[in-house]
Amino acid sequence: MGHKPGIKDQLSSKLITRWAIILAVLGAIATGATAIYTVSFADQRQLDESSPTRPPSPAIKAVTALGRLEPEGEVIQLSASNSLQGAKVAQLLVSQGDQVREKQVIAVLDSRDRLQAALERSQKQVKVAQANLEKVRAGAKLGAIGAQEATIKRLKAELDGEKTAQQTTVTRLQTQLLEARQAQDAIIRRLEAELRSVQTDFERYQKLAQDGAIPATELDTRRLKVETAIEQLSEAQANRNQALTTLSEQLKEAEANRDKTTAVLEEQINEATATLAQIKEVRPVDIQQAEAEVESSLAAVGEAQADLELAYVRAPVAGRILKINTLAGESINEQEGIAELGQTDQMVVIAEVYESDISKVRLGQRVTVTSEGKSFEGELQGNVSQIGLRIGKKDILNTDPAAAVDARVVEVNIRLNPEHSKRVSSLTNSKVIVEILL
Repeated sequence: MGHKPGIKDQLSSKLITRWAIILAVLGAIATGATAIYTVSFADQRQLDESSPTRPPSPAIKAVTALGRLEPEGEVIQLSASNSLQGAKVAQLLVSQGDQVREKQVIAVLDSRDRLQAALERSQKQVKVAQANLEKVRAGAKLGAIGAQEATIKRLKAELDGEKTAQQTTVTRLQTQLLEARQAQDAIIRRLEAELRSVQTDFERYQKLAQDGAIPATELDTRRLKVETAIEQLSEAQANRNQALTTLSEQLKEAEANRDKTTAVLEEQINEATATLAQIKEVRPVDIQQAEAEVESSLAAVGEAQADLELAYVRAPVAGRILKINTLAGESINEQEGIAELGQTDQMVVIAEVYESDISKVRLGQRVTVTSEGKSFEGELQGNVSQIGLRIGKKDILNTDPAAAVDARVVEVNIRLNPEHSKRVSSLTNSKVIVEILL
């Protein structure tokens, strides 16, 4: 009789079967994961081997910008005082390229002689006022009245002499103006007569040409004569107007000088006459008045000296004359002045660095400079000496048509080495290319 398994044996058999199934499933999962990892690793390795290696980005070694050469301290425009509008240069004492000292006179204005005469008159007035003060302090003496009368007589003689001299100048200019008007009018009348003659001749030939009696070339010749006569007449009229205008202006200036000189001397005579009336009585108030007259005349001398100094245009600093804008005999150019002065002993570069690059720029950084227009050979060396505090638009235009003209930039000053500065001392405003080494 066979053995029949019990309940315990049946449970053990079921547990063994269940664990076998679990182990088989786990083994299958592990085998699949291993296969997937192997395939993925191989694919990734193949992809890595087939992909080219990307080179690293090159490091930026310099900041590049456009710039211009300038003397240290910028270019100074030398001109006359704003109070002397319309002044002309009587003498130009420098030439382009000259080295000048501080306070050196570079030009003399046409107002110098007039202002010099005014100063001398003021100095004479001081002497008169001082003499009057001494007389007042001394009191009325027997010779005081005679001395004052002599002063008045001298002033009157001076007035007569000035009137005669000034009137002579006025008369001479009046005569020149009259003679010039007569001569120019005679020329114009002659040219008008010639014009009428050639016009009549042209009209006659025009009728003949219409009738076919003469060739067209004959008519063209007469027409050319008419045009030439018209041009000559216009030129003569312009010359007449210019000549008469110049003489008229000279005449007005001479009359003004005559009237001014006469008025000054007459005022001195009136003052001397008043002093003569009061010289017999010495009072503290008289002395105070005389002292005030002396002080006033001294102040007038100081003012005249200051006005005379304005007729001399001086260099405010030592430097080189870069350009002459107004020649002797010309009116001063209000925009450009008489001349341009620069301290070219030390040249600097004004570089326009893009806003995006300014954070890389530091004081003292070494800089190399080359010419954009080949105005000098080789490289210049320098260092960053100043970094601007304001962002603005570009002022130096790039020759590249694709460059952004409205780019935002910061001005950076670069001080050139002394030996390199001398090489470009005559190249103010030359465009350069700047490399600021990082």
